[in-house]
Amino acid sequence: MDIARLPRRPTPGQRALAERLAIGPAATGATVETLSARVYLDEDRYAAEQRALFDRLPLPIAPSALLPNINEAVAHDGYGLPLIVSRDSGGKAHVLANVCRHRGTRLLSTADVVPASRIVCPYHAWAYKPDGALAAMPRADCFPGFDKAAHGLVEFPCVEAGGMIWFAKDKAADFTDALALAPDFDAFGMDELYLFERRTHDVPANWKLIMDAFNESYHVQRLHASSIAQFFADGITAIDRVGRHNRIVVGRSDYLHDIDRDDWAALRRAVTYTYQLLPSTVMIVSPDYINLLVMMPQAVGRTLVEDYMLIPEKPMTNEAEAHWRRSWELLDGQTFGEEDFGAAAQCHLGLASGLVPETVLGTLEEGIADFHRRMDEEIQAVVGT
Repeated sequence: MDIARLPRRPTPGQRALAERLAIGPAATGATVETLSARVYLDEDRYAAEQRALFDRLPLPIAPSALLPNINEAVAHDGYGLPLIVSRDSGGKAHVLANVCRHRGTRLLSTADVVPASRIVCPYHAWAYKPDGALAAMPRADCFPGFDKAAHGLVEFPCVEAGGMIWFAKDKAADFTDALALAPDFDAFGMDELYLFERRTHDVPANWKLIMDAFNESYHVQRLHASSIAQFFADGITAIDRVGRHNRIVVGRSDYLHDIDRDDWAALRRAVTYTYQLLPSTVMIVSPDYINLLVMMPQAVGRTLVEDYMLIPEKPMTNEAEAHWRRSWELLDGQTFGEEDFGAAAQCHLGLASGLVPETVLGTLEEGIADFHRRMDEEIQAVVGT
C-alpha cells in the first residue's frame, strides 16, 4: 500500500480542540462589545494595515495543488505586486517578480497555469528558468561584460509546507507560524488533493468585513438558511491558536458525543475545521474537500477573494464531475459568493453612509472582537498607531 494513502489521524491539537467542543461550553464572550466603523473605512488605518500586516508577514499565496507538476508557472497580482508563482524542475516552489531584468517588461500575462521550462519575455525574448535564473538572451554579444548570474528574476522568500505555498514581501519574515500549521494540513492530506476549481471574486467591501463572517457562527442559521445551515448546530464552536493563526471547530448536525475522536473520518463528519491564517486567509475543511479563501485587499472598500476548491482526486466520471460541481456551486456560488460576500458588501455600504458610528458584537461574536484586537496589536507593534 502507498504510504501516502494509509489512514490518517488527527493531530493532538486537532483532537484536543474537538474534545473541548464535545465536553465544554461553546466559545463565547462575556459581554457585548462595540467596534468603531472607522476600522473599516479609514484610509490611514488601511495604510497602517498594509505596512504592519501585508508588507511584513508571511502570506498564503496558493495551495500546492495549483502547480501539480514541475516546470509550471502562473501570474499573480492580488497582493499588489506583479508576481509569478512557479515550480522548478526539481519540484521546488518559487515566488518571483513578474518583471524582466532587461527593460522591465511583464513576463506572464495570464492567470492560467502554463508550462514554464522557460519563461520568455515577449519583448526581447530574454528567457528565465522557473527558479528565476536568467537562462538565455538573444545577441549576448551586444552585452559585453554582462553578468547573467546576477540578473535573475527578483525572488521573494517562499515556503511550501503542508500543501500550502507561502511568501513574504519582507526578506526578514519569520515563517515559524506557517510551518507550525503543516502537521494539521498534512492530517487532511492537503498536499495530495486535486484542484477542482478556482475563482476570484471582486467584493466591494473592506477585507475585515469578509473576515468577520468567518470569525463567528451566529450568522450561519440566519444568513445561510437556504444553503448550509441545515448541516450545523447553532453557535457550537471552539477555538484555539497555532502560533498567530486561529484553529476553529464548528459542530455539525451529527454531533460529537458518541464519536470516537480518533476516527478521523467520523470526526470530520461531525465537525468542520476552519483555519484563519492571519491576516486574511480562511481554510474551511468539509468532510471530503477543502475550500481555501485568500483575501487580498485592493483598497479600503475593495477586496479580491480567490476561492480554491480541493478534492481527493480528479473526477473520472460524469457522475463524479456533477457531484463536485454541485458542491462548488453551493459553496462558492451561493454560500460564499452570494451570502457571505454579499453581506460584507451591504455592511460596507451601510457603514460608509456614516449613519452608525460603531458596530455591536454579541457574546457569540467574540471571535470578531478577538480578531480586531489582534490586528490592533500587530499594527501597534510596527506602526505605533
